[in-house]
Amino acid sequence: MRRDLICICRRFVDSRRGVAAVEFAMIMPVLLILFLSSFDAGNGIAVYMKVRSATYTMAAVTNTYGINSYAISAADMTGITNATTQVLAPYSSAPAAVTISQIKATTNTKATVSWSYSVNGTALTAGASYTLPTNFANTACGSGDYSKTHACYLILSQVSYTYTPLFGSFMTGPITLSDSLYVTPRISQCIQYNGTPSSC
Repeated sequence: MRRDLICICRRFVDSRRGVAAVEFAMIMPVLLILFLSSFDAGNGIAVYMKVRSATYTMAAVTNTYGINSYAISAADMTGITNATTQVLAPYSSAPAAVTISQIKATTNTKATVSWSYSVNGTALTAGASYTLPTNFANTACGSGDYSKTHACYLILSQVSYTYTPLFGSFMTGPITLSDSLYVTPRISQCIQYNGTPSSC
């Protein structure tokens, strides 16, 4: 009887049949977290690339307008901002805030908001001062007679998106992905929206 008990104890100590199951049980939660995190990270990167594309699209479409007969109408502005919905697809555009503005830079250090329009966000206040990056207006306006005789108008396109990870939201919460882009008008010195500005 005693010998049988000793044999059973030795067999139990020497057995390796349950080791793989125990190791798998220990490592599985870590692997699952890594897998789900990579899924959320991949989705986040995809959404951010969509945000960047939407920012560029809105800026590129806006800078094709001009003044007087080429001015932006209310319907045009709705179409411009709605373009971001198409770019963001298949992701929902509900968490997106889009703002398109025209900035009037009179020197390389001074600028004001000419007009601004926003959907799901806050438009910049028309006439308010606006801070540009250091020497940005001087570089953007170029040199020569153009920069000396006319104010430099810049189109500012801004898109932000509140991304909520599917699996990791309990750890990170919603993440704000945003992008902004400056462009210059293509067919005139400024772009008119709702009669503003009356002239460049």
